[in-house]
Formats: sequence, C-alpha cells, structure tokens
Amino acid sequence: MHIDLPEKRYYGIGEVAKAFDVNTSLIRFWEKEFDVLQPKKNAKGNRKFTPEDIKNLKLIHHLVKERGFTLEGAKTHLKEEKHKTLSNFDVIEKLQKVRAELVKIKENL
Repeated sequence: MHIDLPEKRYYGIGEVAKAFDVNTSLIRFWEKEFDVLQPKKNAKGNRKFTPEDIKNLKLIHHLVKERGFTLEGAKTHLKEEKHKTLSNFDVIEKLQKVRAELVKIKENL
C-alpha cells in the first residue's frame, strides 16, 4: 500500500485518514490501543502526526488490515519482534515502489 503524503513536519488527522483510506475514528482508536503512536496535541486538542507516527501507522495498518492480525496480536508482534517486523515491512514497501515504477515503465512502452 502506497501512502501519498507531502513532506511536512506535521500531518492533521483528516489528511492521515484520507491517505490510509480509513475513518478518523479508526486512527483515534489505534492511537489509544498502540503505545507507539504519540501524536502531538495542540491547545484545542487537534492531533498532529509526525513522520515517525506515519511510519508506525503504516506498520499497524499493514499488520491489522493487510495481514489480518487482531489488535492483541499486532500489539504483541510489535513488542516482541519490532525490529524483524520493521525490516520485513521496509523490504515489502521498497518492492511495492519498484513494482509501481515497473508498471509505469510498461505503460509508457
């Protein structure tokens, strides 16, 4: 899954939810459930996600939505095998980018 977000310091919850194609309530729920998500909140209570939070959200989305983990399973998987999971996720992400580039090249031929 390719997330198309511009390079910024902080992202609002609306643009994050739109990029992941989920509801904002799901993002707020994952924030409560997973300790790795720590968005900044301003005085009004608006959540601002950093690029590190986006990376963690990508990993959580991959585990829960694409691989079919339960929330408890994803939590334990992140706690016990975070380094291994991150390296596997990075490889998958890079391969998907390469595939997208190859598809573009094929369409241009």
